[in-house]
Amino acid sequence: MTTITIPKKEYQRLLDRALRYEYLRQILEGDIFASPPTRNIKSIIKEFRATKQYNPKFLESLARGLEHSSYFKQ
Repeated sequence: MTTITIPKKEYQRLLDRALRYEYLRQILEGDIFASPPTRNIKSIIKEFRATKQYNPKFLESLARGLEHSSYFKQ
């Protein structure tokens, strides 16, 4: 076995790249085109609101968008 020495900065860059690739691979293994688990718009908005990461204007816009979605009209 041969030993190769690389600078720590290069090692960190390669490690970061490998971890990002692994993360992306795991995401793509799942079914990214699966339907949402619920069709209840109020439930979805409630969950978004509970995170406290979204402002009221965004939540209103999201609700309007979901109401126009053919998936939620069925």
